[in-house]
Amino acid sequence: MSVEKKPELPRPFDANMVEHLVGLMAKHDLSEIDLHEGEHRIRLRRGALSAPTVAPVAVAPPPVAAPAYVAVAPTATAATASKLHEIKSPMVGTYYAKPASDKDDYVKIGSKVKPETIVCKLEAMKLYNDMPADCAGTIAEICVKNGVSVDFDTVLFRVELG
Repeated sequence: MSVEKKPELPRPFDANMVEHLVGLMAKHDLSEIDLHEGEHRIRLRRGALSAPTVAPVAVAPPPVAAPAYVAVAPTATAATASKLHEIKSPMVGTYYAKPASDKDDYVKIGSKVKPETIVCKLEAMKLYNDMPADCAGTIAEICVKNGVSVDFDTVLFRVELG
């Protein structure tokens, strides 16, 4: 009795091809590849999908757990902390306190800010967004450490209005 061997159909996306594509994704920091060849299709995604945010980007990388850094001015007490205005992150991204590693921070505790004063940069998917204070007053607390990932509505600064 002979066993009839079925002819193997061509496979456009074999394991070696998938490994190669995953390597390209890592090398070029791609989050998704979607390829079509005839009736065959392959879609590869890296990372978790995020909900859309108010920011001009559609998807951002997931936040990395890191300890928050709180710098409190000596005059800020628990009683006055509740009277402070909070500047919150409008998006998911990475917080940068300075424009470049060799530059000074945008603001420090005690810095006077106006609504148009840039207080930090938020980076999402290689897009760097200037973050204005949107209020007038004095920086009382800096609630996030430089280079830390932040989520939507993370408190970045507390400002004593006035």
